[in-house]
Amino acid sequence: MPVIRSPSTALPTPSRLWQRRSVAAALVAMPALWLGPRAQPGRPRLATPSQTEGPFYPVAIPEDSDFDLLRNGALDYARGQRTWLEGTVSDMAGNPVSGAQVEIWQCDDAGHYHHPGDGGQADKAFQGFGRVVVSRDGRYRFRTIRPVAYGSRTPHIHVKVKLGGRELLTTQLYVAGDPHNERDFLWRNLRDEAARAALTVSFTAGSDGLQANFPIVLRV
Repeated sequence: MPVIRSPSTALPTPSRLWQRRSVAAALVAMPALWLGPRAQPGRPRLATPSQTEGPFYPVAIPEDSDFDLLRNGALDYARGQRTWLEGTVSDMAGNPVSGAQVEIWQCDDAGHYHHPGDGGQADKAFQGFGRVVVSRDGRYRFRTIRPVAYGSRTPHIHVKVKLGGRELLTTQLYVAGDPHNERDFLWRNLRDEAARAALTVSFTAGSDGLQANFPIVLRV
């Protein structure tokens, strides 16, 4: 008596076997689909810490208040270590804060500010204060000197950022590796190493004096 097989257990025909083998061979030959590396979450950005304005912000903005602190009107300042200070101004997402205004002010090479509270002893050839509007990509640049220590203060440059009529940040930047840092009360009071690193800048030799890069990150 012949054996009757149900459709579910029937043996595949030669044509079906050929089809299955063709599909399997095609799958083996198919190149693997590369989906790329798995996205890694970005590190959170640290907002630039704020610090006190200090007593020597200009009483009145000087007539010459451009990017070049080594030239005050017709006078050229030849003392100190010439420095190009530059950086970017961005928000917490990394976007440039176009139109922001960056101001800096500092003492001259003898440790004096253009301010009546400092006795009016600052060298008249040193502009002492400058401000610029950042470019569309958030960049700014100043020509100045490497800051110097005076009294109990370590070398520092004061920085203020404005946008329209708002003050977004007031802080101070410091010189990396300067021996006065550890004795400076404001530098020591920065809450952790990350905050200190955000405000402590390397001043390195370049083709036209020292170079210092100070990126500014704002909560806006």
